[in-house]
Amino acid sequence: MGGNSSKVLKRTLDILLSGAFLIISSPIWVLVSIVIIMESGGPVFITQERVGKNGKIFKVLKFRSMDKKAHTECPASHAHEKDKRVTKVGDVIRKTAIDELPQLLSILRGHMSFVGPRPMHPKETKMSGSKYENYWDIPDFHIRNSITPGLTGLAQVYAPKYIPFENKIKYDLLYIKNYNILLDLKIVLLSFLITFRGKWEEKK
Repeated sequence: MGGNSSKVLKRTLDILLSGAFLIISSPIWVLVSIVIIMESGGPVFITQERVGKNGKIFKVLKFRSMDKKAHTECPASHAHEKDKRVTKVGDVIRKTAIDELPQLLSILRGHMSFVGPRPMHPKETKMSGSKYENYWDIPDFHIRNSITPGLTGLAQVYAPKYIPFENKIKYDLLYIKNYNILLDLKIVLLSFLITFRGKWEEKK
């Protein structure tokens, strides 16, 4: 990934964008909180651990999109298509990625960036349907964890939905190798287009 000047520029962009979007999106926070409470009561938010840069653990905040019982699993298993644990409100906010909106706070704090590999759950190590037993067995997986994780990334906007995880990592490594600020801006723009079309559930 680029030198110190590129890292400073990336961090500056993260601060400016996350601050601006926190202000602009504040009415959405209020509206989503209200409809979640109206449908299934509290809590409105859930807190989850994630693996950050160089393996450092941090916590992310998300709007609750599944029923309360689903979040007592450790870790909660990923929602699948037509998952009955996903609430009606949750289905909408997942398709538009609004459930990820509180992660703007993680970007502002420096735990995340707008663009980068998606952060892993620390207890999510085993793989199914793969020739690798766990993520750390995948070649160059450690390189993926050498940079700040992102809200969105090259894999999220370009990789096919059901691509094996070991192949998805290739997109992350390609991003790290070819990083520049224009690439970040392009990925952010594409991510917004996917959000407006409500197609994130097809990408996750």
